[in-house]
Amino acid sequence: MKVLIRRGTDGLSAYVPKKDLEVSIVAQEHESLWGGWVRLQNGWVLDLPVLASETPLPITVNARKRGEET
Repeated sequence: MKVLIRRGTDGLSAYVPKKDLEVSIVAQEHESLWGGWVRLQNGWVLDLPVLASETPLPITVNARKRGEET
């Protein structure tokens, strides 16, 4: 699914346009964010693609929601 990752005054957030959902990122596997999972405030866990740690935000990426078959 397409997810927009951005940094705001309250930290990182994720926007899922298909669901019109914007929630905070509350935990992440790697400090650099990329190539691991992130947990959203609503409980979803998304796997993010591997990107360079200096990748500028905001950025739209293809993420995979854990627990869903693709």
